[in-house]
Amino acid sequence: MREFRFLQAKMAEYNHREIEQKWQKYWEENQTYKTEIDPNKPKFYVLDMFPYPSGAGLHVGHPLGYIASDIYARYKKLKGFNVLHPMGFDSFGLPAEQYAIQTGQHPAITTEKNIETYIKQLKNIGFGYDWSREIRTSDPGYYKWTQWIFMQLFNSWYNKANDRAEDIETLKAHFSKNGTNGLKAACPDDLPEFTAAEWNAKTETEQYKITLDYRIAYLSESVVNFCPELGMVLSNDEVKDGVSERGGYPVIQKKMKQWMMRITAYCDRLIDGLETIDWSESLKEQQKNWIGRSKGASVKFPLENPVVMNGEAVNHVEVFTTRVDTIYGVSFMVLAPENELVPLITAPENIESVDAYIEETVKRSELDRISDVKKVSGAFTGAYCINPVNGEKVPVWIADYVLAGYGTGAVMAVPSGDQRDWAFATHFNLPIPAISDAQQNLEEAADATKAGKYINSGMINGLTYEEAVDKLINWLEENKVGKGKVNFRLRDAVFARQRYWGEPVPVFYKTLENGEALPYLLDEQDLPLILPEIDKYQPTESGEPPLGRAEGWKYKNEYDYELSTMPGWAGSSWYWYRYMDPTNNQEFASKEAIEYWKDVDLYLGGTEHATGHLLYSRFWNKFLKDKGFVQEEEFAKKLINQGMIQGRSSFVYRLKSADKITFVSYGLKDQYETVKLHVDVNIVDNDVLDLEKFKATRNDIGDDPQFILENGKYICGSEVEKMSKSKYNVVNPDDLVARYGADTLRLYEMFLGPLTEAKPWDTKGIEGTARFLKKLWRLFFDNNVNSLLTEGEPGKEELKALHKAIKKVGEDIESFSFNTSVSTFMICVNELTELKCHNKAILQDLLVVLCPYAPHIAEELWFLLGNQVGSITSQQFPIFNPEYLKEDAFEYPIQINGKVRVNISFPTEASKEEIEREVLSNELVIKWMEGKTLKKIIVVPKRIVNVVV
Repeated sequence: MREFRFLQAKMAEYNHREIEQKWQKYWEENQTYKTEIDPNKPKFYVLDMFPYPSGAGLHVGHPLGYIASDIYARYKKLKGFNVLHPMGFDSFGLPAEQYAIQTGQHPAITTEKNIETYIKQLKNIGFGYDWSREIRTSDPGYYKWTQWIFMQLFNSWYNKANDRAEDIETLKAHFSKNGTNGLKAACPDDLPEFTAAEWNAKTETEQYKITLDYRIAYLSESVVNFCPELGMVLSNDEVKDGVSERGGYPVIQKKMKQWMMRITAYCDRLIDGLETIDWSESLKEQQKNWIGRSKGASVKFPLENPVVMNGEAVNHVEVFTTRVDTIYGVSFMVLAPENELVPLITAPENIESVDAYIEETVKRSELDRISDVKKVSGAFTGAYCINPVNGEKVPVWIADYVLAGYGTGAVMAVPSGDQRDWAFATHFNLPIPAISDAQQNLEEAADATKAGKYINSGMINGLTYEEAVDKLINWLEENKVGKGKVNFRLRDAVFARQRYWGEPVPVFYKTLENGEALPYLLDEQDLPLILPEIDKYQPTESGEPPLGRAEGWKYKNEYDYELSTMPGWAGSSWYWYRYMDPTNNQEFASKEAIEYWKDVDLYLGGTEHATGHLLYSRFWNKFLKDKGFVQEEEFAKKLINQGMIQGRSSFVYRLKSADKITFVSYGLKDQYETVKLHVDVNIVDNDVLDLEKFKATRNDIGDDPQFILENGKYICGSEVEKMSKSKYNVVNPDDLVARYGADTLRLYEMFLGPLTEAKPWDTKGIEGTARFLKKLWRLFFDNNVNSLLTEGEPGKEELKALHKAIKKVGEDIESFSFNTSVSTFMICVNELTELKCHNKAILQDLLVVLCPYAPHIAEELWFLLGNQVGSITSQQFPIFNPEYLKEDAFEYPIQINGKVRVNISFPTEASKEEIEREVLSNELVIKWMEGKTLKKIIVVPKRIVNVVV
């Protein structure tokens, strides 16, 4: 049978379609890449950030990271590792729901169709995924465990004393024994204190209600980014320039009761853990800045006129400052417009201007507010507070550069030391008192220097920065008006979406006699809570989320379910564990699987997830570690962010004024007044537009467009831009695979440039890698498709060419320099071609080295060499032998008075003395010395010989 297939293969030239389809079918039928736990082998877990299956499918930019991870996974397998390399889909998402709203088609149908397209495309490129482990976050068998993890979070609190999450029962035990005395919990600062006796006297429901404020998953009223058009809350990373990242709809600030995740309890561990993982410094810096750890002091400024809030007296405004040393320079206080104190302290004559300002503020996202440093705006409340250190009255303003969710939602403004405060004070003609003898030019800008000594600063006059900080914090704490404190920019994460297509939250509500509804968890045995069928995918007429449309959807036919669904990041915050044990119905992954696979050894994905998915995933992983469900503190040891493949856009130029729609070629456009329009790059070849296809595919150019040509051709302009459908520059990998082959595409994407850098796509360049594979094929067969293979011992130069490639490719893969590996393959094949090398031993090792990059052709040629079918994937990566790279001789250029006159070859082990004797006795050297006296001779080993006369 093997001989028959060998002969059949020789009857045709390199046919990528036939070869690739054959091997893809073989891999699938024989489960070539199926992985099982093998204690006898070291494990290596390679993971791609799993994609959202959009309707557009893959373009050539998407597979870049997948190809790189596939090469590395295949290489590690050849190096003797048991490699886990799975693929799945982050299949809950807004696009499918938006399509459902528009068409009425259930998101599950759209999603399933899109996933089918993705799987077909991925298999078409020849990825070595273990498809038996495929997961989908929208599968009830998967999101059962997302719901289960939520339940663990709800049933836990963060014990700062032990620096970890613990079961809520340990919190109740502390209350029962000590009340709140000695409690160190991650929770709001203003929770009421009580004794053990008071706790034990409460009813079970009253105790339960108290614990709700301590849980890691909790309900809270908070200011959120709300998008009315989408009908949902968005996280900060989903809002760009005041609009939703998806769809570009306006986003406003709105106070809502939402499920939250107490990620802030993990801030220190999230920052400190970055030092233990091999991630890029730029990404680590993004996370550190997003978390925003800062040390300072909390200070209470008494209100001139205390107010009552929720039945309790409020007599001060509390601020957090990292520069308590500047407290004597405070000339005004600024509150966030959303601060709950604002309506209570605003004087009657200021209500109209304050309300108008608040109305404008809610239209801007938080990111816009903190990044817009040019616009100065605010409103005076008419209220005053008192500076605790000097008793001076301080006017209270509101301004949008202060955020309710950061710190306390209030800022003590020091215009001499902060540029934004300085701009505000200058704009509203407020005082700018100097506080340091080192401050300069305060009439032009703020000066935040910590140098010099303090002036106009009461108890710290004449002190240095360090002395002043210590003295002030001690004074604040002694007088009970402040304390030293660490603060974070990061806020707790909103964990709810008012949408349909997401994981249902496993919560129901019991209503108390006073009408208050308390959240309770479902019984674990009732998981998964499956999405109900509804008639429309829009909010109800009364404004409830879409799940409010579900008829008779009640827990145990009695209690209302939570109507929000989980956010888009829920299912992606633990998915790497499900790959370890994807069909387990009893646990999210077995203890055996977690102990063996542990964590991800190599994770590949885009930097756009730095402050979203990657941060939330680290948070959930640390929580699961705290609760003893997993072993590792960090889920991914190494992370690589691949660069973007940019599109090369093509343009046509339409005349602005013409009787008929007319397009002028690029070289002539400057002679006319034109409008530049994108054109589909797939109908452009070497910048030449296919006019017939252009007319056939565009419905916006009329029936009879005219063209002003150059030498009978329409030449398009071009630019490098982001690859997207709107720019008509998307290149479908399916088309390239059909035309050139998957192996060619894989090699070309790697050849484009360094993995982590952005690079432009240019389809013309793929021809070079296609020719390379044909040249490789010709090492095995002649033009008449006769075998050229020879047996016997390889020659020295053949071994040298091979082992240069073995060394370089191995080093390149380990350092993720895939582009230079492709160059190495080309050099090696060129050298073997020049040597007329057809030696089986040489070519066999070369195929193993090439296999991770071009698995289809490697499989085929490996089989044609007479090896067992499909066995190349189980081979050992060839071992580099440095002896084969040693040179027997070196050809020295001989310079005479600075000019090379002759080349002489010497054994590499020749001594300087031997080289000198041979050079000076050489007839050509003697000739060029022209009888002159030798001044000196310089031998630079294995470089050059200089003769000076």
